[in-house]
Amino acid sequence: MPCLRERKGSSMKDVINLAVVNFTAFWGDRDRNLRRIVGYCEEAGKRGMDMVVFPETALTGYDNDTEHPRKEKMHVRLSETIPGPATDAVAEMAKKYNLYVIFGMPERDAASGAVYNSAAIVPPDGSAKAYRKLHLPFDEAEWAIRGDDPVLFDTPWGPVGVTICYDTYCFPELNRYYRAKGCRLILNVTACPDAPCTAGSARLAIPAYAMVNYEFIASANLTGPDLRSHFIGGSSVVGPDASGGGAHTYVGAMFGDPGSEDPGMKCGTVDLSLTDLYGQIPFFTRNTEGKRDFRPDLYARLYQDLARDDQ
Repeated sequence: MPCLRERKGSSMKDVINLAVVNFTAFWGDRDRNLRRIVGYCEEAGKRGMDMVVFPETALTGYDNDTEHPRKEKMHVRLSETIPGPATDAVAEMAKKYNLYVIFGMPERDAASGAVYNSAAIVPPDGSAKAYRKLHLPFDEAEWAIRGDDPVLFDTPWGPVGVTICYDTYCFPELNRYYRAKGCRLILNVTACPDAPCTAGSARLAIPAYAMVNYEFIASANLTGPDLRSHFIGGSSVVGPDASGGGAHTYVGAMFGDPGSEDPGMKCGTVDLSLTDLYGQIPFFTRNTEGKRDFRPDLYARLYQDLARDDQ
């Protein structure tokens, strides 16, 4: 694995215009939510943004439809393929404004019909791919099945990784994997409500990962009421601070900070080269014997042992 300081080419950009959206979804109203997503994309493009990130299940709303069996649940009924009608509509804005768009939606697999809690990734060429949430908390498994694959996509700023909510806050393995693969920017598509366990995890995990991994994390969260839940906003971009010993909010307002629940798009310019400010990331350096501190071969053995215990 190459050292993260080794650039893939001198043409890789460092400075990016990022937008994250505190989005209030109308539960079960796919068409209305899509019109608003497209509207935000157009506004992001007019403001010169390079990338805009929306929350988890922004297309439909989040809360599980508990009153109906699986096949009749809202997320299942409103699920779409990727590519599909929703990504096609967003692709028009992506192509028009040279914009990367990432938004959450229930995805239906075209071959199997299985439904996933997914993030649609639409680059400026108008294509579309999906990241399928790897870990399903609470009652999400009543309408979705788990994905199995991390997703990185190439950009002029290097590879960018995608996570969804629970993937981010409670499973540092995925975040570290993306950083080890060269991602300086991780996109956290989230639906974080005001429940203490979720809000507390979000407030602690984001700055901790940004500092320890020397990375930027762009989070887009729902805000306001859903079917039952109340979401806390906090859409923001957090990265390592100038001291190298902490984290700083560069765009928006972190979960619980003043103004964090205000709906709308939060825009800013971020310099990803701050991830390199203090030399090599400590856990990727080599010790006095020339060996890397980071030991994926060891961790693989440890996890294989855990996997055997889980059989």
